[in-house]
Parts: sequence; structure tokens; C-alpha cells
Amino acid sequence: MVMAELRRAKDMHKEELLAKENVVGVGLAEKRIDGTPTGTVTVVALVRKKIPRAGLDPKEMVPSHVDGIPTDVLEVGDLKAQQARTDRWRPAPGGVSVGHYRITAGTLGCLVRDRASGARLILSNNHVLANGNDASIEDPILQPGTADGGREESDTIAFLERFVPIDYSLEPATCGLARGLADVANFLARLAGSKHRLQAIRADPAAVNRVDAALARPIEDSIVSDEIVDIGRVSGTLPASLGLAVRKSGRTTGLTTGEITVIEATVDVGYDERMARFEGQLLTSPMSEPGDSGSLLVAANSLQAVGLLFAGSTQTTIYNPITDVLSALAVTL
Repeated sequence: MVMAELRRAKDMHKEELLAKENVVGVGLAEKRIDGTPTGTVTVVALVRKKIPRAGLDPKEMVPSHVDGIPTDVLEVGDLKAQQARTDRWRPAPGGVSVGHYRITAGTLGCLVRDRASGARLILSNNHVLANGNDASIEDPILQPGTADGGREESDTIAFLERFVPIDYSLEPATCGLARGLADVANFLARLAGSKHRLQAIRADPAAVNRVDAALARPIEDSIVSDEIVDIGRVSGTLPASLGLAVRKSGRTTGLTTGEITVIEATVDVGYDERMARFEGQLLTSPMSEPGDSGSLLVAANSLQAVGLLFAGSTQTTIYNPITDVLSALAVTL
């Protein structure tokens, strides 16, 4: 059969096919039986979901032929315009840009529920939602983050609810005496022509952390989504194990996959001029870049959460175990 006849039949019947509730498109395609091409080109109805004929109203059925040309049905799901993860999303799902109004941008991990009230809350990192301890409760949270054009007056999606403080092992000193002594020493060094300078720091070798995590309360329940882009809705948790195949959906690198390479890790993580030690952490093959902080780590073969991404390098990505995060924040998935 010549292509012109196929096109004519498609054009003649596309409106009646598109009028059917489950049909979202019409085209030409090679008919397949159990996934195997038959060599016959048909008029194909693109449907949201294939439904057995017994479950369809007769007027919603796709006819077996149009103008003597066979038809076929292909399931394609709901067709939606693709948005960049740095765009403004409403409702906002996991895997897109978010951040405290004074940071650049991180990733909205997922929605969780407060154990006491049942309220839906946004989960991400402390350094994404709480500016590394420097935020105040009720501070605005933007979607997208400021690095992606978010503005407090138009893009506030939530307010900071609570966070687990990060206990830094090294950070700039706040003690006036220490800073004053450093200033005097640096003044004398300049007089002597030395290029070396002293910096007053606060050191606490005993400081240790388990999580970098925070919560934000959406301004309206309807402007956030339980879905995670390219993953779906996560339910339940899975303990990490060496070699476990995993995936994450993040603001910068999108959907990436890998495997767990190290468990029970103790790591020192830099936060600009600060340093913090974390224990009991998970490492994977490299799966992230800056801006992916806050992404939820999910098992590759199920919709179970494994960890919360918070740091990394070009060689590895680091996560808090998800059970530690949920326990520290008193929430559930």
C-alpha cells in the first residue's frame, strides 16, 4: 500500500480518533504483535493507557480498520511539554531547583510527612534550605533558586520549617580576642614585608554529624507534588548495601545511575570556609555536580529511598542514609 493512501486515511479519520477519551495522538507506524514488527504499516492510535476491549465503552473503541487500512494501538502515556529542572514548576516535584533565598540553588529532594501533624513538607539539605545554619525559621524558600532566576517576591514556594544544625569542626572564629590577635599579627607582618597572614579559626575536633538535612513548609499544599522527575512517587526505604544499583534525580545532572561503593564512611566535607565531619555515610560512583545537593537516592529496581545526596567530587558522590535523615527530622516518606 502506498504511503499517500495511508496518509489520506489517517487525515480523514484523525479527528474522530482524537475525539475518543483515551486517544492523545494519531500517526502511521509498523504494526507489532507482542513487540515484533510485522512489516505492515497501519494507522496507529496513540493512547494514554491500553485498556482491554471488554473494559471499554463501544464508542471509545478504536476500529480495527479505517477505509480498509488496518489500525493499531500504541500506549504512550500522558504527553506533556518538557520543562528544564531549573524552570519554575507548579506543582513542584522532586528533582528541580530550590533554595533558601540567600543561596544559589540546590535540589528539592521529595515530599515527606511530619510524624506529629501529618503535614506535607519539602525535604532537602540544611545547606540548601537553611543556608548552612545561617537561616532563621520562616525564611523564604524559592523555586527555582536564585541562581536560576528565582525571586522572593514571585517565586517563594515555602518557608523554612526546621533543620538539623551542622556541627562544624573548623570555621572562622567569632571570638573577638582571637580575631583581634590575628589582626595585630597581620599588621606586624605587613610592616615587616611578610606576605604571610594569620586567620583566626574555631576548631572543634570532637564535632561530628550524621545528616545535612532540613524541611520547608509549602505555602499551599497544591503547589508541590509527591512525584520525583523521571522516577515517580517513592514509598518506603531500603538499607544500603555494597554494589546496590541506585539512581537520583537532580537539578543539575538530571537522572543519573550508579552503585553504592562504600558504606559506614567517615568523611570530612568542606563548606566554603568551614569543614564538617560526617559519620555513617554512603558513597557511590560519581552521580552528581554542584546544584544536585538535596537529591533523593533511590534504589534502581524499586521505588524505595536509600539516601539523601549532600556532597561529592568528580570521583564520588556522598549521601546521608535516609533512615538517619527521617529519624533526625521526625518525618516519614
